[in-house]
Amino acid sequence: MKTAVNSKMQIGEILQQRGIVTDEHIEQVLSHQKGSGHKKLLGELLVEHGFCSNNDVSSALAAVYEVPYAQINPKICDPGIIEILPRDFLEEHIVLPLFKVNDVLTIAVSEPSNVFLIDEIERLSSCRVQIVCATAKDIQATLQAYMPASNVFVIDDIIDETGLDDFTLIENISEDIGNLEEVAGQSPVVKLVNYLVYNAVHENASDIHIEPDNKKLRVRYRVDGQLYEKIRPPHQMLSAIVSRIKIMAELDIAQRRLPQDGGIHVMVDGRPIDLRVSVMPGNFGEKVVIRILDAQKMMYNLETLGFSYDNLKMLKENIQAPNGIVLVTGPTGSGKNTTLYSMLSDLNSEEVNISTVEDPVEANISCVNQFEVNTAAGFTFSSALRSLLRQDPDVVMIGEIRDDDTANIAVQAALTGHLVFSTLHTNDAPSAVTRLMDLGVAPYLVGASLVGVLAQRLVRKVCSNCKEEYEPSVTMKNMVEKAIGPVEKFYRGLGCKKCRNSGYLGRIAIHELFMPNQIVQELIMEGANLKQIRAEAIKAGLVPLRLDGLQKVKAGITTIEEIVRVSNSER
Repeated sequence: MKTAVNSKMQIGEILQQRGIVTDEHIEQVLSHQKGSGHKKLLGELLVEHGFCSNNDVSSALAAVYEVPYAQINPKICDPGIIEILPRDFLEEHIVLPLFKVNDVLTIAVSEPSNVFLIDEIERLSSCRVQIVCATAKDIQATLQAYMPASNVFVIDDIIDETGLDDFTLIENISEDIGNLEEVAGQSPVVKLVNYLVYNAVHENASDIHIEPDNKKLRVRYRVDGQLYEKIRPPHQMLSAIVSRIKIMAELDIAQRRLPQDGGIHVMVDGRPIDLRVSVMPGNFGEKVVIRILDAQKMMYNLETLGFSYDNLKMLKENIQAPNGIVLVTGPTGSGKNTTLYSMLSDLNSEEVNISTVEDPVEANISCVNQFEVNTAAGFTFSSALRSLLRQDPDVVMIGEIRDDDTANIAVQAALTGHLVFSTLHTNDAPSAVTRLMDLGVAPYLVGASLVGVLAQRLVRKVCSNCKEEYEPSVTMKNMVEKAIGPVEKFYRGLGCKKCRNSGYLGRIAIHELFMPNQIVQELIMEGANLKQIRAEAIKAGLVPLRLDGLQKVKAGITTIEEIVRVSNSER
């Protein structure tokens, strides 16, 4: 076996001969290593400094030890031969069985110099071993494809739409519970579920609805807040599809009379996607809704959420308050959690202890302490919040204020030096005041603790691919110009393949920011009604939701119809 020094020098020479690196590159990385005191192989150093790739180093390493070099992927392996060695062994030593011919086993290794490892493989497999050199990254990725973690499913190898013809193979599905797990593992069912998830992710869907009727089964995606039908699989596949999803989510496939919830972690295009699964029994079978949480597309940055300049400036001042309560309101699916996470990210620093209580935790934020409620175990919002306040937090985020107990604890926390963030379901921002009172919080406590309320809605944006100028009806135009003044041009989407002929692609938020001044605080403490509070807030500068939306119409971002659809007229 060659020595490590000779191997390093030979790798450098081979990379030089191939014109990949120069003497200066090698001297630079060796000098850097000497200064750092860390001992690394030359190949690792060259890769770290960007002078060559992992593939370049593995190819040179193969030449040093006179073995073949291969860029491997899942398609060149024999799936049946991978399990010839224990999974722990494969992961620990980063080796991959590729195929076996007679009694000769071909193995991909990342370090061909380890003769003891090769001897151990021969002992475990009872085969003669032939090795090829490959990068550790390629080996690990291929192992993950065929032997994923216990609840992670890699679904890159997907069927296309033409493959749906194969699903007729299992139209006559037995209703015997004992057979469901076997049927659910059959290839067409697996492919269909993979297809649905894969396409939903690529079409930016937030939810997948699998809905049985009397004689039909339809699958719908929710994209930009609107449902549209994707496909209609054979109705006879329902039990197998639901069972496959239950198996992936680790739910009870035999339980069909009670609702069940679970989660799935999948890999799509090499990135992790979280799926939240809800199964509900209905008249014609179980309905499944899958919520898609793609962390890569969740950008927690206040600057990217569509705030007007004035609203953003005021909100940033608002969330810097030393204590008090800040609320985000709006219906389900209006982006409240994204806004809350963006606020927390804005405050996140080493000097601040931020803790959250959520149901469930939608996304992980680095350096933020996040806790998930467990109602069945008695770990509710209120009990979690009580415990959390003993954890010395500076900033507390409560996923939602649902009851009077949570509301009162949140207000008390805000009054005792904590900055509290949470959500409520109200139609507009000032309505949060009366909602807190309805939950049993005394008016004087609401007035003393409330720092600000942000109401928001999501509106669809005009598709940039088919955007065209148009002239709206006289009534619509007059309504807009009466509110915000003359508008030079109005835009809409004509409809194209990119936006599924809807004319819209993507969404943006419209906002209403309510920051009580001294006069408004006094009105709240006196128990004034909502109409009085709102009128005084507008006088103090509150911009209503609809007005903020119409400004986005003027900017050509969305349409009048979208703003009218999601916002209430000024009361």
